[in-house]
Amino acid sequence: MPDFEQIWTEKYRPSKLEDIVGQEDIVKRLRAFVRGRSIPNLLFAGPPGVGKTTAAVCMARELFGQDWRTNFMETNASDERRIDDIRYKIKEFAKTMPVGRSSGAEFRIIFLDECDALTKDAQNALRRTMESHTNTCRFILSCNYSSKIIEPIQSRCLIFRFGTLKEEDIAKYVGRIAEAEGLKMDAKVAKAIIEKSEGDMRRVVNMLQAASAIHSHITESDVYKVAQEAEPKKVKEILELAVSGRFKEARERMQALVVGEGLSGEDIIKEIHRNIFDLNVEEEKKMRIVEKVGEYDFRILEGADERIQLDALLAQIAFIGRG
Repeated sequence: MPDFEQIWTEKYRPSKLEDIVGQEDIVKRLRAFVRGRSIPNLLFAGPPGVGKTTAAVCMARELFGQDWRTNFMETNASDERRIDDIRYKIKEFAKTMPVGRSSGAEFRIIFLDECDALTKDAQNALRRTMESHTNTCRFILSCNYSSKIIEPIQSRCLIFRFGTLKEEDIAKYVGRIAEAEGLKMDAKVAKAIIEKSEGDMRRVVNMLQAASAIHSHITESDVYKVAQEAEPKKVKEILELAVSGRFKEARERMQALVVGEGLSGEDIIKEIHRNIFDLNVEEEKKMRIVEKVGEYDFRILEGADERIQLDALLAQIAFIGRG
């Protein structure tokens, strides 16, 4: 079985800024910095799997050429979140002169991924390091939530907000990997992968790897199994049965999902929420069902028994269907 994580990194992950898809405005501004061979401290914020790390690596490759690995330090702040990690490991790299100055390298780059996991003390130590080593180092910080970064660091960085990748951008890479690795799938399968990835390219790669473990011809069922989520058509059938008042039959099918396929109540409720808006019922009934879904989702998150709560939710949907 091919190692898709390695394949993505070595064969399909962009090596140049212009190869990054879905972030055209950001790429345009970053390329201007690269052409000027000087960058400020940067803060990349956005959901996972949309190109934040790739953008940082591409900038380092274009700025430093063959010396990029020597002048680029990538660290995961969620693993090294203590104040000592900032004071010693990162500080030691930051104060060292760049390699290959004769070729134009004027500074090194430290890339801190998931920096919103840093403690407040560690962030304050990082701020002081950023202040002290501006002549030898630039920082690129990456996070999912910029609000968790202290204001003094935000004010020292130029902030770029990455958006979720568009369906057509993901579809292009899905087709590219499938063709190169000899995988067979139709348009419905590709659409299912795109929907379940929720704009995360890493998740796309992982689903392709898991789905291809059984056979090279990937089906919709394979995608939903590896994603550990309910098939939308099955959930929609359950909803339609409940709305029409056939509670017992709807409950039996729901139990088949929970027991037979091992799906969690939380995952099933999420899929129910996605399918509510396609039901052929009045808007008022849809609104009341959404309200009940929110209530029972909260109950499950608070620790209530999943099977009992799912039965109760179906009962409420049946009552709403009857009017």
